[in-house]
Amino acid sequence: MRFPPRTPRRPHRSPGGRHARLPAAGPLRALRGPRRALYWTVAAALAAAAVLLALRPVIDGGDGGPEGGAAAQRPAHGGTASAPTADEDAADDADRRTTPSRAADRRKPLPDPRTVPAVRSFERADGTGWRPVGHARVVAGDGELLDEAMRLGGELGMRYADDDGKDGGGGGTPGLGRRAGDVLLRLDPRRPGGPEAYRIDVADGRATVTAATDTGVFYGTRTLLQAVRADGGVPAGRVDDRPDRPQRGFMVDIARKHFSAAWLSDRLREMADLKLNQLHLHLSDDQAFRVESDSHPEVVSDPHLTKAELKEIVGLAAELHITVIPEIDSPGHLGAVLDAHPGLQLKTPEGTPVQGAIDISKPRAARLVDDLFKEYAPLFPGPYWHIGGDEYVALMSSDPDARYPHLAAAARERLGAGATVADLTASWLNERADTVKKLGKKVKAWNDGFIPGAKIGPDRDREVEYWTGKEAFARDPQAFLEDGRRLVNLNDEYLYYVLGEPNDFTYPTGERIYKEWTPAVLRGTRPVPERLAGPEKVLGARFAVWCDLAGAQTPREVARGVRLPLAALAQKVWDPRRPELTWGEFADLAGTVREG
Repeated sequence: MRFPPRTPRRPHRSPGGRHARLPAAGPLRALRGPRRALYWTVAAALAAAAVLLALRPVIDGGDGGPEGGAAAQRPAHGGTASAPTADEDAADDADRRTTPSRAADRRKPLPDPRTVPAVRSFERADGTGWRPVGHARVVAGDGELLDEAMRLGGELGMRYADDDGKDGGGGGTPGLGRRAGDVLLRLDPRRPGGPEAYRIDVADGRATVTAATDTGVFYGTRTLLQAVRADGGVPAGRVDDRPDRPQRGFMVDIARKHFSAAWLSDRLREMADLKLNQLHLHLSDDQAFRVESDSHPEVVSDPHLTKAELKEIVGLAAELHITVIPEIDSPGHLGAVLDAHPGLQLKTPEGTPVQGAIDISKPRAARLVDDLFKEYAPLFPGPYWHIGGDEYVALMSSDPDARYPHLAAAARERLGAGATVADLTASWLNERADTVKKLGKKVKAWNDGFIPGAKIGPDRDREVEYWTGKEAFARDPQAFLEDGRRLVNLNDEYLYYVLGEPNDFTYPTGERIYKEWTPAVLRGTRPVPERLAGPEKVLGARFAVWCDLAGAQTPREVARGVRLPLAALAQKVWDPRRPELTWGEFADLAGTVREG
C-alpha cells in the first residue's frame, strides 16, 4: 500500500486545456439570431463525424481478426538496443508531443497488449478494440480515482470526468464511460489478486479498468498507456494482471554522489511506468551526507537535497504509488558524520582512526544516530526504514576482540561475561531497530548485519536485504530462508551498478538480468531451492546504483545506463514465467513504451 493515503488533486492547468473537466448536465444558454443557426450547423457536423469515427473500427472489420494474434506481439527486427543519442532524445521529445490517437493507424488490427512488464493474462474476444480518440473521456467511477483519471487523460490527450452523480453538482453527464474511446476506472474491493492486481475489459471500443485499490487501477492505466505507445490501443478482450513479488524497486546512493531532485523525480516516473513500487535512498556514507539537517547541520555536505525537495520527491512518489525507503547506515559508512564528530570515530589501540566506523562503546554515538532517525522519520511516511549494518570494520578483522580490546571490554560490561565485539555490534543494531520501531517503521538491514555467532539475535520480523556472499560474516541466503527469514534480493552479481567499476564490479546489463537472473538467484548465479524461493519468502528485488567513484559517470549517463537493467528487473519481478520475447525484441519494446 502507498503511504499516506492521498487526497485527489486537480492539476494546475487552464480550465480550457486538455484536462478541462466536463460540465454538469444541463441546457445550453439560448443563442440568438444567425449565431444560433451557425451553432446547430456545426454541432450537427461534429455529431456526424463522431458517429463515423466511432463506427470506423467496425466498418474496417474490428480488431478481432487473426492478424492481431500472438505473432503480432514480436517486432520483426532484433538486436540489442543501445543508449539513445542526443538526436534520438530529440526524436523522443517529438514523439511525446504527438497525440497518441493521431499517431495510431486506426485501420490496422491491434495486437495483443505489448507492455513492460508483460501482462500475465490476455484473452482476446471478438469485437471492437479500444483506441483513445479526441472526443473520448477518462471517467473516474469513484471519487478516489479522480486523480488517476486526470493523469491518464493528460497523458493520452483526453478529457477526464467524474462518473454520474459523483461530481457534486446534482448529476453528471449522461453516457460517461460508454462512448467509443472512453476509459472507465472502477474500484471493486472484492476483486481478487491482491492490492496491486487489476483487470481491463475492452469491448465496443471502450476500456474498463477494475481493481480493489487505486494502486491496482493505476497499474491498469500504465498498461493502457504503454499499449497506446506501442500499438495505438488494446484489442477487444480481457487483461488479468498482478505482480509476482510485492517489493519491486530501485536503490540510489545519494550520499557519495549528488543527484538532483529533478533527476530523482524522472526516475520515479520511469519506475512508475514499469510498475516498480519502492525507491530506496542511501543517505549516509563515508564521502558525504547529502540531506539537510536541523538537528545536526554540521554533518551536511554540499551540494545536498533540502527538506523541501525531499518532501516533493516523497509526495511525487506517493502519487505514483511508490514508497520511499530511507537508509542511514551504521555502525559503518558514517565517515561524513564522523568528520564533524571525530571524538566518536572508532580508533585502533595505536590511535589510528578507522574509516567510516563509529565507536559503538560510546553512548553519545548512539544518541547521534538516533537523533537523525527521529528527525527524518516525518519526512518519510512509508512503512520501512533501513538501518544498514554492513561492513563494520571492527568485525572484518581476523580477531575483533584482540584488535579492539576496548570494544570487547564494553561488551562484557554491558552484556555479561563472555560477550564479544560481535555481541556488542548486534546489540547496537537492535537498539537502532528499537528506535525505528518506536517511530512506527518496519526494519530492514543488509545481510552482513545479521551476525552469525552473536549471542544476541535480531528480531524475527527484520527483513534481510541480501546483497553479497563475499563479505566477512556473510551467510548463504539459504541459511536465512531455512531459518524463516524473509529476504529482498539485491544480488551484487546482477543488480549492482557501481560507478567506476571498482573491486571487480562490472556494469550489469539488462540482457544478463533478462536471460539469467530470477528473484531466486540471491547469491552468485545459482538459485536457491524452489521450495525456498516463493514470493512469501523472497519478497522481491531492487536494482542498486552505488557511487564509489562518483565522477566516473554523469547523472545523465547513469540514467541511460540503468534504463534497460531496470526494465529487465521489472519484467522478472512482475511475471514469473520465462519471457516470450527475445532480448532484442524486449529491448526495442522497452524503448518504445518508456516515459522520458
